[in-house]
Amino acid sequence: MTVVPMTSFLLPPGAEAHEPPEHRGLARDGVRLLVARPGLVEHRRFDELADVLDPGDLLVVNTSATLPAALDVRHHDGRAMTLHVATALDDGDWVVEPRRPDGPETDVAPGDRLGPPGLVLTLVAPYPDEDAPRRLWRARPWPPVGLAGYLATYGRPIAYGHLAGRFPLSDHHTVYAAVPGSAEMPSAGRPLSERLLVRLMARGVTVAPLVLHAGVSSPEKHEPPSPEPFAVPAVTARLVNSAREAGSRVVAVGTTVVRALETVAAPDGTVSPGHGWTDLVLGAHRPARTITGLVSGLHEPEASHLALLEAVAGPALVGETYEAAVAARYLWHEFGDSTLLLP
Repeated sequence: MTVVPMTSFLLPPGAEAHEPPEHRGLARDGVRLLVARPGLVEHRRFDELADVLDPGDLLVVNTSATLPAALDVRHHDGRAMTLHVATALDDGDWVVEPRRPDGPETDVAPGDRLGPPGLVLTLVAPYPDEDAPRRLWRARPWPPVGLAGYLATYGRPIAYGHLAGRFPLSDHHTVYAAVPGSAEMPSAGRPLSERLLVRLMARGVTVAPLVLHAGVSSPEKHEPPSPEPFAVPAVTARLVNSAREAGSRVVAVGTTVVRALETVAAPDGTVSPGHGWTDLVLGAHRPARTITGLVSGLHEPEASHLALLEAVAGPALVGETYEAAVAARYLWHEFGDSTLLLP
């Protein structure tokens, strides 16, 4: 399903974060935080998050850890290319994106063979189905091999052209990353430091975990996310329902958390534990039922993630947020500044 956000803006030159904040002389939690409520926009630092949330609020985080999911490969005709590995499927096949330096590699077809070290990957079909754009592919590795272990040996973190160089995998992790599986960092939680988590808990804000393994994004195509594996544990479902019953906020840290929780949300907003694969796409056709606050990085114009933000906070508040972020020269992308939407 294609979703078209209503929010529209122009990203000014120089608005991209080219390296992690620690490489710019800032602490992990020292990036800027734009707090947006209806009729009120505040400019703060992320380390002030505990001053903005209330005792009893619930902060839900994604504990997926980032894999070094980029590989150098060679096509069977001799062409060199980069391969981004999105995930492993239940049957052992991989979901991959062949790339050239300026974007997805379109000159590939079923049956093509790609050679990363020690493997042959055969492209089987577009993913998730034959009608999908030919960007992501189901690929069959031979010999069969565990994805996480293989990437740990041969891979490097995925990086796009806005970055000034390559940075170690540790820079692509949140401090609470625990379950390896994301092709790209669930970056909304990156500014949460150990000291800030302690401050939040001391204030009476509860922190609850779930897992959604993020696949590869589509910075050129702005496609909605493909199916991704998730798990919402029973304790997190219970905490979400208790917070809602008490009238407290349920604040998702990132669009991955929104997607996972809303997948297991009933029409009345209560959630149940669950796991599997989610193909849920939020937008005007399906607004959020459970989430009442959202911590997020800043997304590019026309990105499908903007429609998800609008499904949580409404187009008006998202539009005001991005207008204020552009005017104040916030930094975009995974190592940039943050927003907190409190609709």
